[in-house]
Amino acid sequence: MKLPMSQIHTLHILNKTPEHPRFNECLAMMGPDDALVLTENGVTALWSTSKAALPKVFATKADLQARGLVAEANGATSVDYPELVDLTVQAKRVISW
Repeated sequence: MKLPMSQIHTLHILNKTPEHPRFNECLAMMGPDDALVLTENGVTALWSTSKAALPKVFATKADLQARGLVAEANGATSVDYPELVDLTVQAKRVISW
């Protein structure tokens, strides 16, 4: 599935909870043309972070399902692993946090 997304300058892949220092570092480094993919425990941010503070947000389906969460109800788009690969291809650069 091709995601409807224009060119992403930087794709940030974040697996930390909002309480972790890297979570806020990641958000501080994001620009207007960047996107964020929440993975692992990072998906919990959908329920504990102001939606206004988050840019273009995606969350991995497997991690959402493992935690009984739904991305779309909280302003994010869920992606499977092939879609995550598509996002990395669209991005000029990728940073894992």
